[in-house]
Amino acid sequence: MDPHIDIDIDIDIDIDIDIDICSLPKENWQRDVHAVQLGGFWFMPESIKPILRVINNFKPLPTDVIVATFPKTGTTWLKSLLYSILNRSSKHNLAVQHPHNLVPFLEVQVFAESDEPLLLAAPSDEPRIFSTHIPCQLLAKTLDSSECKVVYLTRNPKDTLISMWHFVNKYKPDQSWSLDEATDSFCRGVGLYAPYYDHVIGYREQSLKRPENVMFVTFEEMMEDPRGYVKKLDDFLGCPFEDEDEVEEIVKNCSIEVLSNHDVKKSKESPSRIPLPYNAFFRKGKIGDHNNYLSDESIERIDTLTRERFHSLGFMYGI
Repeated sequence: MDPHIDIDIDIDIDIDIDIDICSLPKENWQRDVHAVQLGGFWFMPESIKPILRVINNFKPLPTDVIVATFPKTGTTWLKSLLYSILNRSSKHNLAVQHPHNLVPFLEVQVFAESDEPLLLAAPSDEPRIFSTHIPCQLLAKTLDSSECKVVYLTRNPKDTLISMWHFVNKYKPDQSWSLDEATDSFCRGVGLYAPYYDHVIGYREQSLKRPENVMFVTFEEMMEDPRGYVKKLDDFLGCPFEDEDEVEEIVKNCSIEVLSNHDVKKSKESPSRIPLPYNAFFRKGKIGDHNNYLSDESIERIDTLTRERFHSLGFMYGI
């Protein structure tokens, strides 16, 4: 990947805080579920007010760390890694608490019901860690106003699609969503926090403009070299390891195999303010799983879109 590519995209969008949700464009996402459009992206109607609260009221501290992702791209894994790196004296918490409670979502948990944050993410003597799926295009002013650190994780579009398809059908088994329908929605750019391509491009652009504050990584690179990327994350966050054993321990304890076997991760209970069971957040976490599900026609359809959206910009990723 060329770190000097030039991506021309507007990441400074003004949004009326008093917007009427009923006036927003609406489109079918899956079955009878509709999404509404805000600032060029699609969300569930109930997410709009919390997202606006984050945009208008979140004031990041210089020491804050934010995990930013498109849904189903490795969010839970990255949360676990960053929590372990920044909270080494408390890393055992991952065995008894879910990453989504240890690293809360800004729009789902922190600003869920009030302009004032409902909770803070870490003890006062340690950096606060938050997460978000909100596109950079909507958060640019907030992030630019602070020296906080942002780590953005992306994933192959086809594997992202398959993970989302499984996820939706797992927690809504009574509303089976066909893979053809899921593929069509993905390619149309309609879905949770979609379009995927705009989401990725926005944070990619920020990482090129502000590399000291925004780190852009891919799921595939991290899976192929987890030790190397734990070190890179550590360097980016400025908290060096004392020895290699610490790196090895974090990689092992944050592996999907270990994380998914903790009792709390198998529970049918739900994280704070997230209406999904703990056991819904772990599946395979493999590279190339889309080959087991997508037809050649669907793969070519997505690859064509990837060439148009990524490769045309010099971002040679996703195929």
